[in-house]
Amino acid sequence: MKLEQIYTGCIAQAAYYLESNGEAAIFDPLREVQPYIDRAAKDNAKIKYIFETHFHADFVSGHLDLAKKSGGQIVYGPTANPNFEAIIAEDGQEFKVGAYTIKAIHTPGHTMESTCYLLTDESGKQHGIITGDTLFIGDVGRPDLAQKMSSDLTQEKLASHLYDSLRNKIMVLADELIVYPSHGAGSACGKNMSKETTDTLGNQKKTNYALRADMTREEFTAELLDGLGLPPAYFPQNVMMNIQGYESLDNILEKSFKPLTPREFEAIANQSEALILDVRHEDDFVKSHIPGSIFIGIQGGFAPWVGALIRDVKQPLLLITPEGREEETITRLSRVGFDNSLGYLKGGIAAWKEAGFETDSIESISPEQFESEANENSIIVDARKPGEFNAEHVENALNIPLDFVNEQLSEVPKEENFYLHCAGGYRSVIMASILKSRGYHNMINVEKGMAGIRKTSAKLTAFVCPSTNK
Repeated sequence: MKLEQIYTGCIAQAAYYLESNGEAAIFDPLREVQPYIDRAAKDNAKIKYIFETHFHADFVSGHLDLAKKSGGQIVYGPTANPNFEAIIAEDGQEFKVGAYTIKAIHTPGHTMESTCYLLTDESGKQHGIITGDTLFIGDVGRPDLAQKMSSDLTQEKLASHLYDSLRNKIMVLADELIVYPSHGAGSACGKNMSKETTDTLGNQKKTNYALRADMTREEFTAELLDGLGLPPAYFPQNVMMNIQGYESLDNILEKSFKPLTPREFEAIANQSEALILDVRHEDDFVKSHIPGSIFIGIQGGFAPWVGALIRDVKQPLLLITPEGREEETITRLSRVGFDNSLGYLKGGIAAWKEAGFETDSIESISPEQFESEANENSIIVDARKPGEFNAEHVENALNIPLDFVNEQLSEVPKEENFYLHCAGGYRSVIMASILKSRGYHNMINVEKGMAGIRKTSAKLTAFVCPSTNK
């Protein structure tokens, strides 16, 4: 059985390719679909089915573009009601791909249409199961996303559905089955995902907290909801794009891949409500950037931070990218539904300076300089997540997670200088750029974050294992 799993980005959406005797099936494809078409052509296979496990929230799936280009039929599980042609499978319905069989198993809970796909090889042996967001490695899907789509659904009701789905549909399957989830570590669709991308179902039964054999429905619901943060604001918008349809990525690239001179760039920025998004490395942004621009570096957790902090997928964007990564930036933005890029600055910051336009910078110091300067009266802002902060932090530091900087803006000191750091230097620069765009210019960024601070003699709290901290 040919089965290939592809993970990409911090929101580690997985795509799968299965080919047998001249026919192919794709599961939860990425929005850029040409690699699947090329792969099928290489294998002399025709794409027969495009299986979707559910209406995804954290990315825009490539199902529509792939169906149009390949002729494959889109398949959803029971209760799905998309605004485009698709096969709505019945629970237990089987699909043939060459000599292989793919069985739809309806597993509501993460969403009501959530469906897993059981893969059986040519000899009749059950090989693996595509679990979407129902079962991850080390975790299960969060049950609070579908409630946005219906007032009748609550996270408690969805958790109860998920409890039944896992125990009555998944855990009864053979231990040797390989589990292929749709996400890995870094996705906001769960809270405790492993960095591993596959595992046997038997090992997950032993190690996954949510699959404990003696777990009651009440215990499952309590553990699943404990520590579950708010989902990113852009999630419902992506769900609607996946249900209602979206513009072709080819069209997005054609209209967005537009080089702009500094004067054209400035004119559009002044005449529109475009946000200037700088995706270069944080070190480059710190040294020199366009005043008012927001930094979210493409080399970090780019897509989820764009979605979490910019929020509105229709927000017009003007881009500053590393040379040669313009198309990549537009494509990665489109994966999470941000399709309204108006162009990019040709020649980058160097061209901006040569044209005589103003630049800004962020005061930034080394961890060693932070150690020598900071004292018990210093204001220190830690931009990490609460779990990271509670595990260990600089004594007397204030925790304002980057995720909630917009909500907690009033807690940021505005009159006094303060030190700002995160875990490694990426998130603190994002926060600094947001604060500067809102009129805060009194922060001092600490390079390398806690990774660098730990190597100094700065006073830290006693370390608490994250697994024991809520």
